[in-house]
Amino acid sequence: MKDGDVRRALHSKVLAEHRDDPSTLVLDELGLWYGHARVDVAVVNGNIHGFEIKSERDTLERLPEQERIYSMVLDRVTLVVGTSHVSKAIPMVPEWWGVKVATAGPRGAVYFREERAPRGNPQQDPVALAMLLWCEELEAALIRAGMGRGFIGKKRRVQAARLASALSLEALRKIVCDALKARSEWTRAGVYAPAVACLAS
Repeated sequence: MKDGDVRRALHSKVLAEHRDDPSTLVLDELGLWYGHARVDVAVVNGNIHGFEIKSERDTLERLPEQERIYSMVLDRVTLVVGTSHVSKAIPMVPEWWGVKVATAGPRGAVYFREERAPRGNPQQDPVALAMLLWCEELEAALIRAGMGRGFIGKKRRVQAARLASALSLEALRKIVCDALKARSEWTRAGVYAPAVACLAS
């Protein structure tokens, strides 16, 4: 059972309900925190739910760093693991992460069992969340909030920190989710499109 097998089954079985929902965007390979990590699948509606796949052929070597970044940025996370990883992987992630176990049937079909349901992130970093916005989106959000003066043209991290400091987490989450869903490159392709992302740090 390979990563691609699990990903396809995740889309067709677990995430099928979102396929025709105009209020939800499902993306493969969403880059987080300057692109230092990419969550395998992200579901964006009123919040951002990331799904990280560790199939039987994967290792858990990168999981600690992924856990650190995902826990900064995402509202919910579900770890999707092959049976050989379950006992080792679960202690490596926070209790609020959900866990699904992927198994292969006799004819190769992938099935999922929910080991633990995901809960809301209690330690989300508002600045890391705001960093999901591209420069033009950050500047537009600052201007709409009446905070553009002195921050237009600044580095992305400075703009993100200013926006995060002035808004509630709920208000910031709505701005970020709305911006992600509005990106025409993503709605057409359903994938992360770094070429049009702001490169300023």
